[in-house]
Amino acid sequence: MKKLHAIGMIAAAVLFLSTMPSLALATPGQLHDTSRRLYDRVMEEFKHRDYEAALAGFRFFIEVHGRSALAANAQYWMGECQYRMGRYKDALTSFYSVMSYYPLSQKLAASTLKIGQTYTKLGDQEKARTMYERVVEQYPDSAEAELARKALDTTLAKIDPAPHPAE
Repeated sequence: MKKLHAIGMIAAAVLFLSTMPSLALATPGQLHDTSRRLYDRVMEEFKHRDYEAALAGFRFFIEVHGRSALAANAQYWMGECQYRMGRYKDALTSFYSVMSYYPLSQKLAASTLKIGQTYTKLGDQEKARTMYERVVEQYPDSAEAELARKALDTTLAKIDPAPHPAE
């Protein structure tokens, strides 16, 4: 059922875009409006927890609007969809793509934090710790840094548990 919904979402987006003036003839403002409407529609799918449909929508968004100001956000939300569906290795790829392809994105701190959280889910505490430390060092005043500090406390306890006193 969700796959049919995702296919319907893509078909609706294609139909929506086909009724717009040619992208080659569109002004930058028209392109922004088109990309914003599509992005907002896909975010609605995410908010309704239809992660499969949202993932398909964000992929489509990047294909059509890969150079828009919202492309990095779409890439990030692809990772969130994958993370929430338990597709952790795919999520890592998406979050790392934000870092690689959108180095000026406002989603860098969030992507770095999510990489740490994903490594935690995968059981790789060392890589998780490295990513949490990166968040704290590079984005010290962010909300993500606060979450990373808390995660570091938990991660460090797993890596190097305090010795228990002899009874």
